[in-house]
Amino acid sequence: MITQTEFSQRRQQVIQQMAPNSIAMVAAASELHRNNDTEHRYRQNSDFYYLTGFNEPDAIALFIPGREQGEYVLFNREKNPAMEVWTGHYAGQQGAVDQHGADESYAIEDIDEVILDLLAGKQRIYYHIASDPEMDTLVMQWTRDLQAKVRGGVGAPTEFVSLSSIVHEMRLIKSGAEQQLMHKAADIAVEAHKRAWQSTQPAMREYEVQAEIEYVFKKHGCVAPAYGSIVAGGNNACTLHYVDNNDTLNDGDLVLIDAGCEYEFYASDITRTYPVNGKFSAEQKALYNVALTAQLAVIDLIKPGTKFGDLQKLACQKITEGLIALGIINASLETALAEEQYKTVYMHNISHWIGIDVHDVGDYKIDGEWRELQPGMCLTVEPGIYIADDNTDVEAKWRGIGIRIEDDVLVTEQSADVLTCELPKTVEEIEAFMAG
Repeated sequence: MITQTEFSQRRQQVIQQMAPNSIAMVAAASELHRNNDTEHRYRQNSDFYYLTGFNEPDAIALFIPGREQGEYVLFNREKNPAMEVWTGHYAGQQGAVDQHGADESYAIEDIDEVILDLLAGKQRIYYHIASDPEMDTLVMQWTRDLQAKVRGGVGAPTEFVSLSSIVHEMRLIKSGAEQQLMHKAADIAVEAHKRAWQSTQPAMREYEVQAEIEYVFKKHGCVAPAYGSIVAGGNNACTLHYVDNNDTLNDGDLVLIDAGCEYEFYASDITRTYPVNGKFSAEQKALYNVALTAQLAVIDLIKPGTKFGDLQKLACQKITEGLIALGIINASLETALAEEQYKTVYMHNISHWIGIDVHDVGDYKIDGEWRELQPGMCLTVEPGIYIADDNTDVEAKWRGIGIRIEDDVLVTEQSADVLTCELPKTVEEIEAFMAG
């Protein structure tokens, strides 16, 4: 659990990086539109939650370095007992201060009246520029309102700075508490995948397997999957973001499951590929081991100081070596890599950051150079091989096979902590698990 102390420390870290005579603002996510008066799940803006821990819509947080009355001002909904009967508890202004650490809180309906005094005399505004059109409009309107008062001696902001560059670098390094939540999210997802494997039988529908996965998520208190769960049998696995999940699982095919949960805002992201009937064919096993060899090599490379781009370079090399050995690529390793021949069957990157968002924030390059891994970073490792049934450039025996193997990895002081390591991964482990 992230404590109010940690949320406060995050805000202070932002404030310490802001220039003098400035103000920062970040808006909550908008409430989802209702459909025929039906309520839908609300999911807070990730940056807003990261800095405030506040999980209501219709809110804007301000951070004002050096302000005597307090550096954290929150605009949020007023208490409204009549509405709360329908929508649940609101913190209100007193709750924002007492429970969520705001120094001051005002009703969001009053923001146009109050914020001009807070902005007056400030030179810079930090906010998420061009990421929320509604917020862009508000900032410009407030600035114009102040500029209209310049002749009366009121100073108006003249500089706009991206808040994302500060917050997203902070989010890239996970605290101890964040790491614990990510371990928990990983453990839940591992249990869910195992339950799915145990339930899988030929002639089942993909959505039946999905139901087994998401039952485990809910059982452990996860509000929702971290993303749309993928259950892709046979050739469906060659569609990278297949989410229909309505086909039949056929005896002799592989099934690819890419599914993770969101636990207290932190995501897991696991992919495994296993045989519907519990036994790999010779061709399935051969291709699977190419992907597994690449994944294990990349995980071994993860440690502080490794450049992010080197992970993809190694994955491409290992996959290409394996495809050459199987006769799927007919060229020398040097030629095949130079011509990127692997891209016909491996077309995505090996990794992405993971955290509050499943594809988490943070730059992969700094000044045009691949950044080095640091302790506290968390990333996926997910090589794949996808030979669709209409790929006539490859022998028929390989077609219709899609494979991806994905784990979540935390960079430690020395090497890598595979958060999802409890889920079987080798051919022998998978077959033994499926056999019961």
